[in-house]
Amino acid sequence: MAKNVVKKIKLQIPAGKATPAPPVGTVLGPAGINLQEFCTKYNDATREKMGDIIPVEISIYEDRTFDFVLKTPPTASLLLKAAGISKGSKKGANEIIATISKEDIKKVAEIKMPDLNCYDLEKAIQIVAGTARNMGIAVKGLNDGELAEQAKEAEEAAAQAAKLEADLEAMEESAKAMAEGASVEVETTAQSKETENEDEE
Repeated sequence: MAKNVVKKIKLQIPAGKATPAPPVGTVLGPAGINLQEFCTKYNDATREKMGDIIPVEISIYEDRTFDFVLKTPPTASLLLKAAGISKGSKKGANEIIATISKEDIKKVAEIKMPDLNCYDLEKAIQIVAGTARNMGIAVKGLNDGELAEQAKEAEEAAAQAAKLEADLEAMEESAKAMAEGASVEVETTAQSKETENEDEE
């Protein structure tokens, strides 16, 4: 007879490095399962993937026994590893902070295939490339045109910013000159014209 699952818990833990300490203990402790047993089984199952973050889905039964299923590492984690960086761009696709090859994208797509909703490697590559773009990671040969476009846009933005700065400086100079007495002259001129009109009447 199948046992009833009372709870399902999802965690992301570095491969081969689960310990009963937080965050694992904090999340699984209240579920009442044997933490040391889970950590030993998880570490044995992920030892060959050291260096990756491996998501795990744990099914906990009424009698406090458990089973777990390992998932593939998060796409972002695999891309960071491939690009040799610790985090993605704060500006997303608007700032390129690393470049990887098409081969790197293909490897990540092959790893992620079981968890992506597609059975076609090309489709998986497109999904992974989209994630890379949003993290500020460019792919050589895949979005070279886009890279050139972004470089052009960055140049135009810099030129626009420089022009804006020059305009602001000119306005400040003008305001400074007015504050030093130029505005008084303008007012005097306006008043004298009105006086002339009154004299004519």
